[in-house]
Amino acid sequence: MTETIQIPEQIVIDLSKILQIFAIAVIGIVVVIVIRKLPELIERIISTEISEAYKIIISPNKSLIGVVIAIAISEITLLAVTPYSQVYIIEITLSLILTITTTWLGSQFAKKFFDVYLIEAAFRSDQKANSDLFVVGKFIANFIILVLAIIIFAQTHQVNVFGIIASLGVGGVAVAFAAQNTLSQLLGGIVLYVDRPFVVDDYIGLPDGTFGRVESIGLRSTKIRSSGKGTLIIIPNNSLTQVNIENFTAAKKVMSILYLTFYRQVDIEEQALIRQVILASTSDVFGIEPRNTDITFKNSQNSNLQDITQAQITFFILGSGKVSMDLRRQMLDNASQRITLKLKEYGIAFDIEQPSIYVDSPITV
Repeated sequence: MTETIQIPEQIVIDLSKILQIFAIAVIGIVVVIVIRKLPELIERIISTEISEAYKIIISPNKSLIGVVIAIAISEITLLAVTPYSQVYIIEITLSLILTITTTWLGSQFAKKFFDVYLIEAAFRSDQKANSDLFVVGKFIANFIILVLAIIIFAQTHQVNVFGIIASLGVGGVAVAFAAQNTLSQLLGGIVLYVDRPFVVDDYIGLPDGTFGRVESIGLRSTKIRSSGKGTLIIIPNNSLTQVNIENFTAAKKVMSILYLTFYRQVDIEEQALIRQVILASTSDVFGIEPRNTDITFKNSQNSNLQDITQAQITFFILGSGKVSMDLRRQMLDNASQRITLKLKEYGIAFDIEQPSIYVDSPITV
């Protein structure tokens, strides 16, 4: 007996699906090559800061980025070659895995950004790094990444996440009402961070008599180490936004030294007159501490063996910025001219050294 073998009349080849798979594979290969060559391109084209950020944030997570890309390509390929109704369970599983890995990748980026990059940037710029704010920033970034991942997954799989959130709205309002004091403290922490009336290690004073060094600025409260007692005072942030804060560290004090040379011996009575004229001429200069103005007289001889008296005048100028300090220095120069004219009216001749000597002096706390 002769057996007959039946051959299919035609073999159908879906070229469009093959092209789709090929295109997806090419795109995946290109993405991998770009990720590998990206550091060299960044160093050649982009600034040093961006290159440094890439090395700290992106480079350590190359393997995780590759996993995310592989899962994404697998899901896209699956949807391109097979109807969704046949593979929806596998697709949902891949999509869930992709969402989890992408969320984890985003959290790793946030961790490197806040725990490494910002701290190193603060050290390079000689700024004080507030670890509490970095923790808060990292928490907010992770929360945003998680919420976005849930919303994207829900929207791509026809899950009405906004309806679920709306159904929980009443409970959310109740929780917010119960935690309004905590929320007020959290908002106070944000205000302190934006306004920055003080930073860590500043010495501050409050209207209730509290005075000390700021040890930390948290999300809900600020810790102050009391001067003298050494006790730790914890103050809610919303209270600090409603009171006057005196920042002693932020103030600047410049010591201005002025020398007057009298080409004769000045007796005690004339010294008292000179001291009175100097104090009266500078009493109306805003920003000068009149109580700390110091005037000393010293008798000596010059190179010609002539008896002379030299007066050293020390002023303390207070200010909070470069513009205010420059303005007060100019006012002090005008006051020096008034001193010169007034002493000449009393017939007291002298020479004044130019320019005055300015020395930064720390605030005494």
